[in-house]
Amino acid sequence: MAGKFVIKPAGKDQFVFNLKAANGEVILVSELYNSKGAAQNGVESVRKNAPLDERYERKEAKNGQFHFALKAANHQVIGQSELYTTKRAMENGIVSVMKNAPEAKVEDLT
Repeated sequence: MAGKFVIKPAGKDQFVFNLKAANGEVILVSELYNSKGAAQNGVESVRKNAPLDERYERKEAKNGQFHFALKAANHQVIGQSELYTTKRAMENGIVSVMKNAPEAKVEDLT
C-alpha cells in the first residue's frame, strides 16, 4: 500500500488533510482550510514542495522534542509533523513525507 492523503471535515465549513505513510501512520497534518477546494490545493502544494529539502523547517520544542513544518515557496506553512523524541526520528519523518507525498492518492472523507 502506498501513502495517501485523507481529506476530512474539521468543524463547520472547515477542512483538513493528513498525509499517511504506507503503514497508515499520519506523517503530516495540514492547516485548516475554509473550503474543500482549498484543501485540495493544499494537497497539490504538498506534492510539489515535499521533495525539496529546503522547504522543511526543522524545530525543537520547549520540551526537547523535535518536529518540522513543510512550507510552500511563499514561506506559508502547508503541513506540520508530530513530535519526535530524537532528531534522527524527525529526519526519518521528513524522508517519509518526501517519499510518500508526490505519488500519494487522495481519499476524500467529506
